[in-house]
Amino acid sequence: MSDRVYVTGHVNPDTDSIASAMGYAWLLRQRDGLDTVACRAGPVNQQTAWILKRLGLEAPMLLTDASPRFESVTRQLDTLPPDAPLTEAWALASRTGGIAPIVEENGKPYGIIDGFSLFSFFRQVVGPRLDTSEQRITDILSAPCREAADTGVPRFPVNARIRDMLNRILREEYNDFFVVDENGHYLGVCHQRGVLNPPRLKLVLVDHNEPRQAIAALEEAELLEILDHHRLGNPHTHQPIRFTVDIVGSTSTLVSELTAEAGLLMPAPLAGLLLAGLLADTLILTSPTVTERDKQAATRLARWAFVGNGPLAGETIQSYGQQVLAAGAGLSNRDPKEIVSTDIKPYEAGGFKFAVSQAEVTDLMTIGEHLEGLRNALEHYRETHALDFAMLLITDVVRNSSRLVIANPHPILDDLPYPKLPDGTRDAPGVVSRKKQLLPTVLGLLEK
Repeated sequence: MSDRVYVTGHVNPDTDSIASAMGYAWLLRQRDGLDTVACRAGPVNQQTAWILKRLGLEAPMLLTDASPRFESVTRQLDTLPPDAPLTEAWALASRTGGIAPIVEENGKPYGIIDGFSLFSFFRQVVGPRLDTSEQRITDILSAPCREAADTGVPRFPVNARIRDMLNRILREEYNDFFVVDENGHYLGVCHQRGVLNPPRLKLVLVDHNEPRQAIAALEEAELLEILDHHRLGNPHTHQPIRFTVDIVGSTSTLVSELTAEAGLLMPAPLAGLLLAGLLADTLILTSPTVTERDKQAATRLARWAFVGNGPLAGETIQSYGQQVLAAGAGLSNRDPKEIVSTDIKPYEAGGFKFAVSQAEVTDLMTIGEHLEGLRNALEHYRETHALDFAMLLITDVVRNSSRLVIANPHPILDDLPYPKLPDGTRDAPGVVSRKKQLLPTVLGLLEK
């Protein structure tokens, strides 16, 4: 696992985050021969779930924390039952570096036989004076393993974070520990030296570069690369890394360009996923974030995705894009807390901590009946995350306009160029991009 590379997007992943993680993990395998695993830092949203199902793809692995776990230092050593003779433990220990794990018939650890436990057993059987004993070594080694096993060996869950257990590990007078699953069944053994210096997870970040938007314990990982299209807020690294932040409408665009540069043909379902990420982030190539490169990438991905034997045969960029946007739009069938938290990003600027969420609808007239619930959910999110204020940008993907809801608005936000409406929301005609339109305006006020 030390050579495995995890490719992951930001927390509260949108379609572009999931698509670029899966697409770039595929490219790194095909182009560079790396052992890559695509990951997600949170649950897939309604839109992404629909797209994955349409394309017949599985959601990537959930990875919310980069802190090393016991799985990374576990050695899957062979075991013996408690009734096996010590001669077998002696033979096993000679192959494992000096220990023989003893496991009961039900799969749960019984104890470990090592040099110290074996010496203690010999001293108990032979007595204090070896020269007066009539016991023969072969007779002693015919005893069952249960009599010589140390049954006090600590056990640690395989998925537990090592850092959470360090104090206990340092207090224990053991060099080897059992690693067990959630039911307490034996999985292997770890050594104290390995636990105190575990291998770091190798990470590639896509669609984000700010630590506040990344998986937890990022500082405990080995960061290899960043591929993104957002503003800079990157973490510090211990050594130089490949860092790409480019001015395009989606990270899926960058992945498609790198695939084309490598002369590779992406599988139709994966190309369809990247195309969905591009179209979702750019509102079918109508957002202010769109560049000529995005349009070229959409054409390229459509050529790969809309093949006759693929799941999107017969589609066009426009028809597929409308389906993608419709899958993520609407307020009626979703809980307000889910709407607020599904696509929300935290920021810090001018001494303020805040977050900006975005939701898509097909008609802004539907906001009224849901406004109170959305306000309450936004305020709840702000309080639970200790933010100074929080925003929800509700975007009409048909008419390319938005309304802005603010929880605990600071007076400095009174200068926002979006007029207040009678219902307390702010009208933001023509604003559809959180990244290129709303956020720069907010940052301009906070950082005066």
